[in-house]
Amino acid sequence: MDFPIYHLDFLNNRMLIAVVAILHVIINHAMAVGGIPIVVYLERKAFLNKDARWDHLAKKVMFIFFIITTTIGAMSGVGIWVTASLVNPAAIGSLLRVFFWAWAIEWVVFITEVCLILWYFLSWKEIGHAQKKSHVRLGIFLAAASWITMAIIVSILGFMMDTGAWTGDGSLLSALFNPVYLPQLAFRTPLAMVFAGAMALAFIPFFSNNSLPEKHDILRLLGKWTLAWSAPFALGALWYRNAIPAYSVGNMQVAITTQAFADWYQQLLIISGIVCVSIILIALACIFIPKRVGAVALVAPAVGVAAMLGLFERVREFIRKPYAIQGYLYSNGYRAEDYPLMKRDGILRHSTFAAVREVTSENTLVAGEEVFRLACSRCHTVTGINSIRKNIGAMYGFSANWDPEIISSYIETMHNGRAYMPPFPGNAKERKALAEYLVQLQSHVQPLKGVQDTGIQGAVR
Repeated sequence: MDFPIYHLDFLNNRMLIAVVAILHVIINHAMAVGGIPIVVYLERKAFLNKDARWDHLAKKVMFIFFIITTTIGAMSGVGIWVTASLVNPAAIGSLLRVFFWAWAIEWVVFITEVCLILWYFLSWKEIGHAQKKSHVRLGIFLAAASWITMAIIVSILGFMMDTGAWTGDGSLLSALFNPVYLPQLAFRTPLAMVFAGAMALAFIPFFSNNSLPEKHDILRLLGKWTLAWSAPFALGALWYRNAIPAYSVGNMQVAITTQAFADWYQQLLIISGIVCVSIILIALACIFIPKRVGAVALVAPAVGVAAMLGLFERVREFIRKPYAIQGYLYSNGYRAEDYPLMKRDGILRHSTFAAVREVTSENTLVAGEEVFRLACSRCHTVTGINSIRKNIGAMYGFSANWDPEIISSYIETMHNGRAYMPPFPGNAKERKALAEYLVQLQSHVQPLKGVQDTGIQGAVR
């Protein structure tokens, strides 16, 4: 490995990325990709009808979207880069090499988007102003920029699941238009629009009706918006589901019901189906019986879609395992093509920041800990979430005596029974050292430290 290992044993590295990334995706989809179009739609309606009440509503909604996207949204976007670079720098480095020009364009568009959202909100004019038509046009450009940034990132996410023809020709075009790209884009775009409609509905109970349209008129409009995007959302979801590679489909059930999260995610899967039906029913109620729709019914869809989107991101990240980049880079940070070399020489010899370079009779436990840090800590902890000690204890029972030979044999073949786990990358001596380290965890539990705790000098001896 060319990088020191960052590790949060109490939290799990994957959970660190998940918290930041899901927060960003929820804000981005609801308040930027879907939110800006709905604001522009409201403003344009006000302009065409010369009705200042709709303009006031558009500005109120935009104020909330503007504050959240330019603070939490922007910070969590940067946070994705920071956390991903810490946890799996090999994956980020590989993606940057493949998508260098695409990401360069995305950064330019993102900066443009930031400038446009500042310009759009701060230059808001009342109905009747001579520049109002230009302001609506500015909002359309902002909506387009928000969508383009998502469209480029979705291509990269699709590539991580299915590299397509890129494995043969290595071209940027093949990487961009991977088999999962267009189906996922067709899913996420209407999802963002539905989410934006649900989010706008959630704000209505908290708005005073002074200077705004009648509440039932607002609910009818937002209900029609949400319902109109529901059919494209369902069709996009079906297309995306059918585009998922076969190996990922096999991971689907495990992704939903894995280990400590099993009960919660199983329930959330059922809830997601209920959420979809509920959104349609509430949208219909907003259209036909708006005066009978209460505050709880208006807030519930936004909460439900946020939970469903969190589940989707969890499943999407999990089902591409054992790879971080399908067929190219395993989730442990090792390239598939480097496995023969690692199997022959061992991973310690090629790890710049490892504390030891080979396994000896004197350093077995130290070497085993280093192997765990290098090969396992991307996904597992010692004492925290997805603890390897708890996993082994579930197999053996905590009171039983753990056998290093059995554990070593299991490590060698674990990927056959658990297809979402990458094969062990090291040689036989390192596998046995890892087994010895895992066995001693039964009686001597110490949280695994990362480079942020030990420093680079503490890792290299």
